[in-house]
Amino acid sequence: MSISTQSTEHRSFTAPDEIRTFPHGRLELIRVGRSDIGRLVLEPGWRWSADVKPIAGTELCEAPHFQYHVAGTLAIRFADGTELVAKPGDVTSLPSGHDAWVVGEEDVVVVDWFGASEYAR
Repeated sequence: MSISTQSTEHRSFTAPDEIRTFPHGRLELIRVGRSDIGRLVLEPGWRWSADVKPIAGTELCEAPHFQYHVAGTLAIRFADGTELVAKPGDVTSLPSGHDAWVVGEEDVVVVDWFGASEYAR
């Protein structure tokens, strides 16, 4: 039987390990334990296919995500044409192969527990 120990860590997005900027937004990345957690701040006018696609070099976002939506409204369209709209308080699990964009005039803020380490590279 294997027992794993967890150490106490206290981190804040006010002092991220890495910041990646792109048009209309940024990713703040912190490392806690053996995990990367990202906070995405996306400004009005941000759209993945316009602002991150040139960086990623793929037709759609290929990073899967597991996100908690803190602020703003984010529309997401999948490769099969299915769409959803995420608002504050929502949790989304997004597979590879999607586009997304900010709806309205408020910044979108999401905390991403899965996929952030590969985002905007």
